[in-house]
Amino acid sequence: MIAGLDSSFFFILDSNEEAQMVWKERELITSAVVLYEIQKKVLKGGFTKWKTIVEDIQKAVDVVPLTPDAALQAGQITHGTGLHGFDSLILASLLDAGCTDIYTVDEHFSAYKKKGVTIHLLGKS
Repeated sequence: MIAGLDSSFFFILDSNEEAQMVWKERELITSAVVLYEIQKKVLKGGFTKWKTIVEDIQKAVDVVPLTPDAALQAGQITHGTGLHGFDSLILASLLDAGCTDIYTVDEHFSAYKKKGVTIHLLGKS
């Protein structure tokens, strides 16, 4: 089963055992929107210990695009849950790619409730 990764997953990957297990044992996808969020953080001086994070993500994880259908679905998600725009775009692109297991640290993702979709909240340890 494919695991979808939110931006926050990468923020804790080096310190969270569950995230490391998912990274090693699952087939992974992430949204192109995640690359935007990670690149923005890198340019602001984040990820100083993992300077090649954007390139490494692209090598290790399938990056799914934001399709027009996903963009429209993101509007519905934001309207129905109050999720922030970028989070809704990430979630919708993962769902559009057929992903039903989403890994994140962001608790507000749990506002999305749909039968067959599991939001896995990872601790910030």
